[in-house]
Amino acid sequence: MEKLRKTLNNVLNILAGVSFLAMVALTCWQVFTRYVLQNPSSWSEELVSYLFAWMALLGSSVVVGERGHMNIPILVDRMGPGAKKFFHVLAEVIACVFAAVILVLGGVQITNLAMGQMTSSLGVPIGIFYIVLPLSGLINIVYTILNIIGILNGSISLDAPDEEQKEAADAQEAAKKGKEA
Repeated sequence: MEKLRKTLNNVLNILAGVSFLAMVALTCWQVFTRYVLQNPSSWSEELVSYLFAWMALLGSSVVVGERGHMNIPILVDRMGPGAKKFFHVLAEVIACVFAAVILVLGGVQITNLAMGQMTSSLGVPIGIFYIVLPLSGLINIVYTILNIIGILNGSISLDAPDEEQKEAADAQEAAKKGKEA
């Protein structure tokens, strides 16, 4: 399972990096054509906006894989281990259902609807750019299943933030003692 997670992380990080570099290059090209050539490139602006959407959705999948999605743990952190595990699994199930219903099912519907429409500058079906919705939904589902398995078998620690804060405080205290000596 960790091999699958690492592979997905690597692929998504490479895609995010490549799309970011492409966005930078295309934005520079657009600035050059607008201000130097006095003939703005409309296709590059359109492609940058679609690349940004792809980067954001695939980046959100990485966040799901890292369990970095937004939460307010004030109540859950005060619960016992069993209740903590239950609520963490529940959060992953909710994320999985959202990914399945909104991103996959809704994404497939909007992609099919948009296949008949063409982009104004690029001349390709808009649905091609919407494929990222069900794709990121499927990736999110895989990640949430991996997260649920990790929570249940104990390979994902539910107390990591507290431990990290304690280690950081210990490191600061050791550094402070080192300066005093």
